[in-house]
Amino acid sequence: MGYLDFKPGNMLYPLPVVMVSTGSDSIRPNIITVAWAGTICSNPPMLSISVTKERFSHDIIRDTGEFVVNLVTEELIRACDYCGVKSGRDVDKFKEMNLTAAPSKEVKAPQIKESPVSIECKVREIKELGSHDMFIAEVVNVRVNDKYMDEKNVFNLNETGLVTYSHGTYFTLGKKVGTFGFSVRKDKK
Repeated sequence: MGYLDFKPGNMLYPLPVVMVSTGSDSIRPNIITVAWAGTICSNPPMLSISVTKERFSHDIIRDTGEFVVNLVTEELIRACDYCGVKSGRDVDKFKEMNLTAAPSKEVKAPQIKESPVSIECKVREIKELGSHDMFIAEVVNVRVNDKYMDEKNVFNLNETGLVTYSHGTYFTLGKKVGTFGFSVRKDKK
């Protein structure tokens, strides 16, 4: 058994799959599905998303300087896929997928009410990289659905049914195999 070399490409999988909502007082709300999203700093809290210039939402994000990252659950996966293959130039994705554009607290872009977590972001920098532009943004507010709060007021993110994306396929998160720091703890769990 050996190895094969592929041409250079992005094989860093799995990835979070998110629905990014955009809009403002004068721009109709839109949703774009993004798998190229990630945490880039914890203090201040920052994240990035990468979007091709051809996408309808690209110019909305560039012009408004804000967006909302909405986490995707198994219940939202059909809408997530639809929002990744249909253009906001042609359809109202909120209407077509029966999603609710809810007001955000710190940005004018709406959040998706049905998402368990909505991360409100303000763009700090745009890096032109080639096929994609990377929007580097500061997280200015996070809203969580209180139905995932337990009696001790702890948010149970892993109970929401989050979805990942790997090489053209969506997956729900699997079984727990460890927790941060388990390799050095005495109990090793």
